[in-house]
Amino acid sequence: MAAQGGAAMTRRLPVSPSPGPLEEYVARFDGLFRARAQRDGFRRYLEGLLLPAERNKTLTALANTEPLAGAQRKEAQSLQWFLSESGWDPREVEERRLELLLEDPTTAPDEDGVLVIDEHGDRKWGKHTAHVGRQWLANIGKTENGVVSVSSLWADEGVYWPVDFEPYTPAHHFRRGGKNDPAFRTKLKIASGLVEKAVGRGIPFRAVVADSFYGEDRGFKRSLGELGVAYVLSLKKSHSWWHARGMIGALWEATLAAGWQGTEEPGGWEKVARRFRDGDREDWWALEVEAGPYGTERAKRAIVVTADPARLPDLATWYLTTNLPAPGEPSEREAEGTLAPASVAEVVRLYGLRMWVEQSYKQVKHVLGWSDYQVRSDRAIRRHWQLACLAFSFCWWAYGRLPASPDGPTERPEDDLPSEPARGGEDADVLAGGPQGGEGMARAVGDALALLEGVLRSSPTGGAKSAARTGVFG
Repeated sequence: MAAQGGAAMTRRLPVSPSPGPLEEYVARFDGLFRARAQRDGFRRYLEGLLLPAERNKTLTALANTEPLAGAQRKEAQSLQWFLSESGWDPREVEERRLELLLEDPTTAPDEDGVLVIDEHGDRKWGKHTAHVGRQWLANIGKTENGVVSVSSLWADEGVYWPVDFEPYTPAHHFRRGGKNDPAFRTKLKIASGLVEKAVGRGIPFRAVVADSFYGEDRGFKRSLGELGVAYVLSLKKSHSWWHARGMIGALWEATLAAGWQGTEEPGGWEKVARRFRDGDREDWWALEVEAGPYGTERAKRAIVVTADPARLPDLATWYLTTNLPAPGEPSEREAEGTLAPASVAEVVRLYGLRMWVEQSYKQVKHVLGWSDYQVRSDRAIRRHWQLACLAFSFCWWAYGRLPASPDGPTERPEDDLPSEPARGGEDADVLAGGPQGGEGMARAVGDALALLEGVLRSSPTGGAKSAARTGVFG
């Protein structure tokens, strides 16, 4: 009887399944949720995040109730409990999500990709929300009251997905020591930790790429060097160094000394081709800087890349630094044998992949409701973020499993993001199969997947793996 009683205690009660492929995906996480209510909340939350983009992703919207009055309805209360009080560990969910991404051939990373580091700020008000404070929100370009997170993203020419994230906690939250408190970490320290975690997980990548906030910091570059990691980081166009009188001492001075006279007389500039997935090609120009601490025979290189060497337009000019050694040069870094050489064109390709982080903001952080949380605790915020990342990861998982059309991929204009899946009416029937789903949920998943496909049509291409994935995304 005891054995029978024990068996009865461990038998899991069924929950209302999610529609079609979403149920197959979420079932792989069921072992991380002990209670039936947790497994049910997990499904309902993800279904809400995958609703069409025009809906907010607040708790009441996820529960399909009125914004204020509906907050007390049991549907909203159950999701509130799942997010804030239920005893599940978001770190375990993250590890399982990454396991699925790493083992799936359509998303598995390799050494041709990059690890993008960036930060994102969300406007938030009040004084009792974890990590909130008046601080610089880079994505809106101003100082506001909000919450800032630092994130890592894996990307190549064919696919990208969030790896990890960490909130930045302003100094005033540390009452005893402020910035001197042992627990306080700058955004740069957080970024270094995210790279270290990716390396520790065995996630392969060719280089870390990031904007000038990270590229201008010596400590961050030093931390990457200590990890044996390559980087391609942006610099400010005013970037300069100590130099003797009459010598080149800034990147802009190096561009003037390069002798550009036009495409027929480019001086020190060399042409590099940028290719895009829609078949477009742009010829840009790159200058390998040989001045100050930078050069092909030194441990660090600086490369200026632009669409117009004569005008150096701000929106189409990159000032880059990398520790990848130049091919065929006995550089200090290559001599150590730790990093494979990279041509100028390869450096340009790697930094070009940073564009994926901007698409991440549009999808993970806008369409899937990253910033729509209405909770205050650190645990609840992290859980919401992890579920938004999970919803996005599911889109890749499901997209790779859509039935292939016998006539090949469906063509559509790059700026047309339809509300139906890319292939056939049969897909909609599969997506609508669950009792909780119907046409609305079919459209929800279809919208998310179609959005991905539309963005991919304007993404950069190159490298062996992107060609292999052409059949998946058109």
